[in-house]
Amino acid sequence: MGEKTRYSDEELMEFKQIILSKLKKAQDDYEMYRSSITHGDGNDTQDTSPTFKVLEEGAATLSKEEAGKLAQRQLKFIQYLQAALVRIENKTYGICRETGKLISKERLRAVPHATLCIDAKKGMG
Repeated sequence: MGEKTRYSDEELMEFKQIILSKLKKAQDDYEMYRSSITHGDGNDTQDTSPTFKVLEEGAATLSKEEAGKLAQRQLKFIQYLQAALVRIENKTYGICRETGKLISKERLRAVPHATLCIDAKKGMG
């Protein structure tokens, strides 16, 4: 029979479930970051002290910048996960794009959007 060249449909379904749950969480996180950028919490009227207000605004600006970076990172992660779902549909999921060998299940469970096996990632492929 030789070496397996692709994961079975059952195995692909297992990975699909992992990816879908990660995708749901990533989309929720993305929405949270986005809303913190666009709305702000609006609770900075609690304290009327001018000094406190200035500190609050400074912190809000920093957190908007951070939220922006985090939102961009989440969006990229979402795109990677969506691409992984396409590979599942094409039955090419879990195949290293450099060596053509199967990426280990352990690696895919840890990094479900991986497209390189460990050897190729380390440059030994």
